[in-house]
Amino acid sequence: MHAQSLIAADFFTVDTIFFKRLYVLIYVHLASRRVLMARCTSAPNAAWVSQQARNLSWTLEDEGIKLSVLIHDRDKKFAPEADRVFQSQGARAILTPLMAPRANAYAERWIGSCRRECLDRMLIVNQRHLESVVREYCLHYNDERPHRSRGLRPPASESDPVLKPGYPVARRMRLGGLLSDYHQLPVAA
Repeated sequence: MHAQSLIAADFFTVDTIFFKRLYVLIYVHLASRRVLMARCTSAPNAAWVSQQARNLSWTLEDEGIKLSVLIHDRDKKFAPEADRVFQSQGARAILTPLMAPRANAYAERWIGSCRRECLDRMLIVNQRHLESVVREYCLHYNDERPHRSRGLRPPASESDPVLKPGYPVARRMRLGGLLSDYHQLPVAA
C-alpha cells in the first residue's frame, strides 16, 4: 500500500581480478522494482555515501517520487549524515534487524539477480569496468527484463507488452551477449 514511497538501499562487494575489493551501493524503488541508482567505489566513506544520498534525493525530486521511508541494514558504511539528508526532506530511515536479509528483500533480490545473471560470469578488472557493467545491467533490468510482480513488464514500463502475430522477433544484446532482450520488429510496408 505504501510501496510508492519506499526505497530499499544496500551495499554489496565485488572483487577484481587484481584482488581489490569494490563496493556497490544500490537504491531500489519498491513499487516499481526499478533501480534508481547504483554507484561504485573502493572506499565508501561518510562523505561519499552522503553525496550519493543527495544525488538520490535530486533524482527522486526530478521523477516526482515522494520518499517517506528508506530501508537499509545496520552496516557501518551507511553514515548517519546520509540518513540526515533524507530526514531533512521528511523521510525516515528504518534499520533492518541484525542478520535478517529478508527484512530488506527487494535490495537483496536485486543483488542476487545481478550476481547470478551478470557479475558471476565476468571478470572485473577495475572500478571503471565495474561501473560500466553495473550501468548496463541496470539498463537491462529496468528497461528490458520482465518481472512477474509487474505482469511480465520491465520496471520502467507502464504499459502491457503487445505481441503481434506475424511480426519478426529480433535479439538485442548487452555485455557481449551475456544479457539478451527479444522484441518484435515492425513489418516494413
